[in-house]
Amino acid sequence: MTQLFGVVMAGGVGTRFWPRSRERNPKQALEIIGKGTMIQNTAARLARKVPAQDMFVITNKLQHGLLAKQLPFIKDDHILDEPVGRNTAPCIGLAALHIRRIAPDGVMIVLPADHIIRNDTEFLRILDVAVTTAAESRALLTIGIQPTHPETGYGYIQVFTEQGPHNPYHDRNVLKVKTFAEKPNIQTAAQFLSSGDFLWNSGMFVWRADVILEEIRRCLPELHTELMKIDQTIGTTYYQPTVDMAYGLIRGISIDYGVMEKAEKVFCIPGDFGWSDIGSWDEVFRQSGKDSSGNTVTGKVIQKDTKNCYIYSPDKVVATIGVEDLIIVNTDDALLICKRGESQEVKEVADYLKRKQMNEYL
Repeated sequence: MTQLFGVVMAGGVGTRFWPRSRERNPKQALEIIGKGTMIQNTAARLARKVPAQDMFVITNKLQHGLLAKQLPFIKDDHILDEPVGRNTAPCIGLAALHIRRIAPDGVMIVLPADHIIRNDTEFLRILDVAVTTAAESRALLTIGIQPTHPETGYGYIQVFTEQGPHNPYHDRNVLKVKTFAEKPNIQTAAQFLSSGDFLWNSGMFVWRADVILEEIRRCLPELHTELMKIDQTIGTTYYQPTVDMAYGLIRGISIDYGVMEKAEKVFCIPGDFGWSDIGSWDEVFRQSGKDSSGNTVTGKVIQKDTKNCYIYSPDKVVATIGVEDLIIVNTDDALLICKRGESQEVKEVADYLKRKQMNEYL
């Protein structure tokens, strides 16, 4: 019987969610839409498939304690600390080392911590298809999202939609990947949407632990060398110093660019289960409930002639008069006012604060 493992990637800071998201209290640990924090909801969803003792979280030292409190059912030694973020390939490789020691052919379900999924039943059904396919093959699987509009904030996956000898799983609606595309401009995104063979890249993956480590060896040999050094120290006092040293040497690279674009057996399952990666305040506004004036309001807000705004101010009174299409996020020590449609640029504010060493606001 296939042994399943869950891996939740939770090392990011979520700079596009400044000023709410901070290094010590990041996006995935916030309650942004609905009840529960984003990582709590992700872990609870995953727990319907994976036993608690077989779940891992990848984070960093700053966030370890916070996430341990939010996820008390996950063993503390399964919350793995990266000394510095190096994108998804090292993160996934590190988790695969630990899982391979427990079950070499164990199947990993790898999920970002900060997604919204409305239809859990359909999502879990697609996971079942992915797990079955990964367990009986050496395929790398990802989940693509049926696009609803020309989105510039997501990467895309192009798939072969027709049945052919290159795809033995077509009857399961598991499609062979043709190529991965970076976040496009609006014109290119519109072309992707009209072509009918592009899906949004969800960043969710399913594969065997031994298979992904073998693909990392083949595609990213320098990373694999450092991972093998770490592998020899797991369970010893040398483990964390070895991780720290390795992360000082390896370069940051995504699993998509580093492995998925180079591997042969890469497949994608199209999904339509109310997904959003909640990558910006604009997306939060899009996913949130609205009042009769089209506003999403949290906290102490007085509004007059205010339309289509997102306003968050739980502790301070905010009054808005004669404005529309704004995002207003008010915290104890910072205030963001942003035109709707421009919130992807909030990351530049966080970058500015970092350059100026205004770390108390990060």
